[in-house]
Amino acid sequence: MNALLANLDKLHTTEMGISRIKRNCQIETEDVVFWSKAQILDEAAKMERIGKNWYIAVGEYEITVNAGSYTIITAHKGKAPSARSKKAGREAP
Repeated sequence: MNALLANLDKLHTTEMGISRIKRNCQIETEDVVFWSKAQILDEAAKMERIGKNWYIAVGEYEITVNAGSYTIITAHKGKAPSARSKKAGREAP
């Protein structure tokens, strides 16, 4: 289990993050953190830590989480998962 999965209970975001994620992903949920946790826990999710961030690619979404604070920085819909996420798998670096 990697550090992100081990600390999923610490996952949070800011008010600006909530607005950005809802807009970028075109989602209606009021609980962006719950939505993000569900995406991260999806068996198809591929995650990789690069520097200070975790990058999670799942379906048509890519989520970026700060590795130190577990803050959800942003998420995007409709972007093809980045090359860094495609090769990552669910393993810790």
